[in-house]
Amino acid sequence: MSKKGGVNPPFFLFLWSQQFNNQQFNDSTKMFSCPIQIRMSDLDPYNHVNNGSQCNYFDMGRSRYFEHVFQTKIDWLTFKYVLVHVDLDFRHPVLFHDPIVCESRVTEIGNSSFKMEQCLKDAETGEVKTLCHAVVVYFDREANKAERIPDADREKMMNAD
Repeated sequence: MSKKGGVNPPFFLFLWSQQFNNQQFNDSTKMFSCPIQIRMSDLDPYNHVNNGSQCNYFDMGRSRYFEHVFQTKIDWLTFKYVLVHVDLDFRHPVLFHDPIVCESRVTEIGNSSFKMEQCLKDAETGEVKTLCHAVVVYFDREANKAERIPDADREKMMNAD
């Protein structure tokens, strides 16, 4: 807490710009895939999936990726990984009847953070609809600071299938 009773900005907000100089993965790293259910409420007036809804799809993909890699259901009250940066590239519209999957993988691991690459892809044609690049930090919420990614987690991400 600051002296005025407010909360200091979290340290992790500045970490996404750090240089990654540790483990890097090549383009042949396998992507984890999960199906996405498009709902009517996800559509905009043009019958496309709204950009904000696509952000939610990437959140779901990251969540399923974490559950797959760590082999457990995620308890968001205790989970120590925090999304600190995301950028999206909307290449083609996603339509209501498109069979969409979210593919996710870790591409680089630093000391306290890692980069992820994700895409929304048509499961039948393979067409990439939207690309996502994200940075996730291992974060101690009580101390309000980033921590080193545990070696066991690092190993699981590096060897994810």
